[in-house]
Amino acid sequence: FLFCAHHNDQYPAGNIQMEAPEQQLKGRNIGNDFTVKDGWRMYHGTKVPGFPAHPHRGFETVTIVLEGLIDHADSNMAAGRYGNGDVQWMTAGSGLQHAEMFPLLNQESSNKLELFQVWLNLPKAKKFATPYFKMLWSEEIPKITDGGAEITLIAGNYKGKQALPPAPDSWAFDPENQPCRIFLSRKFN
Repeated sequence: FLFCAHHNDQYPAGNIQMEAPEQQLKGRNIGNDFTVKDGWRMYHGTKVPGFPAHPHRGFETVTIVLEGLIDHADSNMAAGRYGNGDVQWMTAGSGLQHAEMFPLLNQESSNKLELFQVWLNLPKAKKFATPYFKMLWSEEIPKITDGGAEITLIAGNYKGKQALPPAPDSWAFDPENQPCRIFLSRKFN
C-alpha cells in the first residue's frame, strides 16, 4: 500500500464541451487547483476538472467511483467512461501514461463526483510487468449485506463471496498474497 485519496467535489453545471464555465474558473490556481472553492477543485485540469496525461510506473491504482463519471485514456490505447459504482484497476507495471478527467455532462444542474483511489506498490518481481487496464462494472461486483452495512467486494473474498478476478500481475492476483481484500462498506441509515 502506498496511498489512498478521497475526492469529493460538487461541480457546477458544465457547458456543451463538458467544461466548467469561464466565470466559475476565476480566482482559481488553474493547472494546480487543490483548494476547495465553491465546493470543488479543478486539480490539474484547465477547463475540464481532473488529471491530464501523467505517468505511473511500478505500482497499481484501484479507482472506486461512488458517484459521478471519469473519462480515462492511456498510452496503451485504452479509453472509456466509467463511474457510479464502477471500479477501474490499472497496473502500471513497466510504465503507462494516463489521464483521468471529470466531464461535466450535466448542463442543467450540478455534477457531483466522489471517488476513492488506492495505490498499491507492486512487488519487486512485478515492477516491470506489462501495463494492464481492467474494468469492474458495478452491476457485476459482489455486494454483501452484513451487520447493517452493505459491503462492495472489490478484491479477495469475504463471508463465502469471491470478488471478480483482479488484473494480472496485481497483488490480488497472486494467491500467495491472500487474504488481499479491498472493499467498501457503507452503513444503512
